[in-house]
Amino acid sequence: MRAMNLDTPPRVSGVILAGGKSRRMGRDKAFIKFDGKPIIARVIERIQPLCSELIIVANDRDAYASFDAQIISDVYPGKGSLGGLYTGLHAARTDYVLAVACDMPFLNRDLLRFMISLAADFDVTIPRARDLSRNLAQNRRGDGAPGFKRALLAKEINLHPTHAIYSKNCLAPIHAKLMADELRLIGFHDGLRVRVVELDEIDRFDPKRLSFFNANTPDDLAIADSFHGK
Repeated sequence: MRAMNLDTPPRVSGVILAGGKSRRMGRDKAFIKFDGKPIIARVIERIQPLCSELIIVANDRDAYASFDAQIISDVYPGKGSLGGLYTGLHAARTDYVLAVACDMPFLNRDLLRFMISLAADFDVTIPRARDLSRNLAQNRRGDGAPGFKRALLAKEINLHPTHAIYSKNCLAPIHAKLMADELRLIGFHDGLRVRVVELDEIDRFDPKRLSFFNANTPDDLAIADSFHGK
């Protein structure tokens, strides 16, 4: 494993995906206060030192105007998080982007720095771990008709595509999926160089694995409050 060079200037763009409708939260989760500040402000604080530029992908651009970042709207509206990822990757001035969701209050800078150190050899650098805001006990989507094999979602195999690093080589395959309206966040990986960051690597930096916690619902916020400071 290649050692990290902590003296190397940042070579990734930070992309914060903030275009969701926050239906489960009932209000814009990016601006919900956590530890005295909007969650998205905590996200910015954690990734900004690692990135050469910061991009927020949000359709309500005025709402984010106070943040020190480039605010851009989706190139292809209505295409979910995959469309937001494409938009940020397309706009980035660097060859790699660190893409994170706007509702992750416990991002771990050391883990992110480690992932950045791996990224140059791959097109996708993505962690695999359970997180406490995912209920994987029951698949509510069903498997369709007999003989139908449904493509797995990222959460069903514990991958975290909104805590990952992507190269510009992902643009063409993402675009193809967007045009086909196939919007799974891991659906474009075939043919790309994918580096999965496994638990033993994650646990060196974040043994509680709070990095991957998403505050999607009011219950998630209560859980996040219970973890804060531990």
